[in-house]
Amino acid sequence: MRVTEQELEALSIGAAILGTGGGGDPLIGKLMAQQAVAEYGPVDLISLDDISEGDVVFPVAMMGAPTVFLEKLPAGEEGYLAVLRMERHLGKKVTALCPIECGGMNSMIPFVVAARMGLPVVDGDGMGRAFPELQMETFHVLGVSGTPACIADEWGNVVLFETVDNYRLESFARACTVKMGGYSHLVDYPMTGTQLRDTAVRGTISMAIRLGNAIQAAHRSHVNPVQAALSATRDTIYGHGIALFQGKVVDVSRRTSNGFAVGSAQLQGFDDDAGKSMVIDFQNENLIAKVGEQVVASVPDLITLLDPDTGYAITNERLRYGQRVVVVGIPTPEIMRSCAALQVWGPKQFGYDTPFVPLEQAYPDFYRQVGVPKEKEKYLLSTLTGMR
Repeated sequence: MRVTEQELEALSIGAAILGTGGGGDPLIGKLMAQQAVAEYGPVDLISLDDISEGDVVFPVAMMGAPTVFLEKLPAGEEGYLAVLRMERHLGKKVTALCPIECGGMNSMIPFVVAARMGLPVVDGDGMGRAFPELQMETFHVLGVSGTPACIADEWGNVVLFETVDNYRLESFARACTVKMGGYSHLVDYPMTGTQLRDTAVRGTISMAIRLGNAIQAAHRSHVNPVQAALSATRDTIYGHGIALFQGKVVDVSRRTSNGFAVGSAQLQGFDDDAGKSMVIDFQNENLIAKVGEQVVASVPDLITLLDPDTGYAITNERLRYGQRVVVVGIPTPEIMRSCAALQVWGPKQFGYDTPFVPLEQAYPDFYRQVGVPKEKEKYLLSTLTGMR
């Protein structure tokens, strides 16, 4: 696929949904990527199957608190500088780029650098969504080292990291990012083509483009854009999304702490959810949603707030009192649900004393009706077994 300014428009819409409230405002990333494509030309989006064993792949991203991006715009050179420094350190030329996460702004950053360098972007990432920390990657779970890694700021400062594990990379890079003013551009998990094929979540950039196209088509056809977005997830490795709650934002608590946007949103229900309330906690991304005392969705499944009229995602830094929202859940790809993966990004890793319950298991009637990917049929079978 040739990614032009038009595809980037759709990508920005879909990536905001996969960003689960975080990942950085895709509007800023879209404008950066569209400017790069306009100046240097379209970028090839290639499949993981097109990557060869000897390819050198760099994941490229922004790191920091999304709230900072609203006031401190990137210069545009940071990711390019980080890639050049990594090439110099490794003594190798990069042959392809990929996102570390497909959600929010970080779906766009590889295209900014790829257009300038004439490189392809691989259709896959390390999260299948957005997560707040660098070790929260399938790359990490499946044994790839996050270092060497480097970060760059808008002044041209570049810092190279070699750490004993990926948790320390997160800690050191986060502290340095705070000193850089709250965000940086990052290259980490440099790997071979074989490593990427074995560890990435497949097809996530094209998935985001598909979501964006579905919402744009809904606008042209004057149909419900939220339902169009949920239906667009059906025949994918994610599975059909589900509307969890309709309500109005009645309170938002939000602060920037240690390089994260941390807080919660309280919603008061309307229509079918009248008389109910929902609380959503976030650390950059939405982590857990409760109606009363009942957990209705949690990480790693995706929890996103959509505007009911446009279908566009509302990021947490733009969440305001009085907004009407539809809270949707999207099942995470199965690679994200292994025991090893849940040890890295399950609810307990964020301090919640609750087990992860897949959406398919929490809402079996809905998923028996709409169907699930073959590898997820076990959740419906386990629900039936539990009912006997």
